[in-house]
Amino acid sequence: MKIAALGIDVGSTTVKMAAVNAAGEMIWHHLEAVDPRVEKQVDSFLNKLQKEVNSLEGIPLIATGYGRNLVHQAVKKVTEITCHAKGVYHQLGHGGTLVDIGGQDSKAIVIGAQGQVVDFAMNDKCAAGTGRFLEHSAARMQVPIDEMGSVALSATEEVAISSTCTVFAESEIISMIAHGVAVEPILMGLHRSLIRRVVAMVRSIGLVPPLLLSGGVVKNPAIRKVIEDETKEQVFLPEHPQLMGAYGAALFALKMAS
Repeated sequence: MKIAALGIDVGSTTVKMAAVNAAGEMIWHHLEAVDPRVEKQVDSFLNKLQKEVNSLEGIPLIATGYGRNLVHQAVKKVTEITCHAKGVYHQLGHGGTLVDIGGQDSKAIVIGAQGQVVDFAMNDKCAAGTGRFLEHSAARMQVPIDEMGSVALSATEEVAISSTCTVFAESEIISMIAHGVAVEPILMGLHRSLIRRVVAMVRSIGLVPPLLLSGGVVKNPAIRKVIEDETKEQVFLPEHPQLMGAYGAALFALKMAS
């Protein structure tokens, strides 16, 4: 395994690292839940990789994500908007409108024909348009977060969640449960509520097809289904949607190495 460059994405819930070869192909990756001691966690990632390649001397590392400034091992820090656009464009080979739904925030990014960021919008002020909204609701509904999508898609009907706040949405859920509403239609309503907020953000900058998705939340099948319903657009995903920030950072590091 001949590594040419490294990228790391320190998100609010997970840390991802990707390694690329000289051709820009992802040849190694690792993901863990974020540790409060990020610097030590990055050292752990690098030690794990070094056991496989013997030496990382001279290989540049670029950091991105929510906690990128905590990565002292990085030679440079780059915004996650730029890195997600870079990673997705390189993997899919075209531009469009990228929706990245993370645990702490969500982003809509218009990517041009040459891979450049044309425009973007970001929601980092309210949990209702992020993965945190589903995570909080999953705990209340006692449904494992990785099963929420399939459970939601099994619903034969759907209830509307009208609150625009995670706290008030929880109150709605409690009331629905008390009135005997089943879990499945509530979960479908929660997914619809989240995606409508995301789509409103997308429309604020203009949806330029095709519609591209990245971030760990889009592994949820209900998220993909509802976003197609709400936009009337087919969605396209890279092979590893959760790793696109780290991959894009590694591609920027590769430029430094060449």
